[in-house]
Amino acid sequence: MSLRILDSWYGEQAIDYLDAWELQRQLHADRVADRIGDTALFLEHPPVYTAGKRTEPFERPQDGTPVVDVDRGGKITFHGPGQLVGYPITKLPSHVLVVDYVRRVEEALIRALAELGLRTGRVPGRSGVWLPEAAGRPERKIAAIGIRVSRGVTMHGFSLNCDVDLAWYDRFVPCGIADAGVTTLSVELGRTVTVPEAASAVAPHLAELLSWQPYEPSPDLDHAPSAGASVGSVKLSTRG
Repeated sequence: MSLRILDSWYGEQAIDYLDAWELQRQLHADRVADRIGDTALFLEHPPVYTAGKRTEPFERPQDGTPVVDVDRGGKITFHGPGQLVGYPITKLPSHVLVVDYVRRVEEALIRALAELGLRTGRVPGRSGVWLPEAAGRPERKIAAIGIRVSRGVTMHGFSLNCDVDLAWYDRFVPCGIADAGVTTLSVELGRTVTVPEAASAVAPHLAELLSWQPYEPSPDLDHAPSAGASVGSVKLSTRG
């Protein structure tokens, strides 16, 4: 059964985070009960910060911006206009470990970004998708991943920076990593890359990787992680 993608929430139709979270819960219950097949939500949110279970008080915005505490792994991150957010609601086969699922989502993004003309990869010891240090610029994170698995079905997912305003990232410590940068497709490619354009590139790769067939992972970027680097945004739960 192929992955069904629902994507009615771009631009002016951006969906409030709490509304999307409730929709995720409904789809999760349906997927657990096998009333639906694997489904992914592709969308944009109005500006919001979400804090995973590992978020420290000092990592939160200090300007009064609202923060939603969520039941995924990882630390704090930003969602907003110009960012493709994907929430796969998928049932993991018995042979697929949670870390394998995360790597497949990363791989889908890496392949989609290569198709758009941007070389990215994984950084050992850090979750998400990155650009390597180059020309005096630090490593830059372009996609974040934070998931939850309950009753064998995934929730939450990834965020990919397309043409998001990077000033939002000056207000907090993104994903708890203070020694690296954050970037967007538009900045790196020197042209405006819209969320729908990025979504069109990501969708077929995500569907392929979540068909659970063997695949050849892209090579990691060269990196020596510093002390205190984040090691991932994964939370495994057996509760509903």
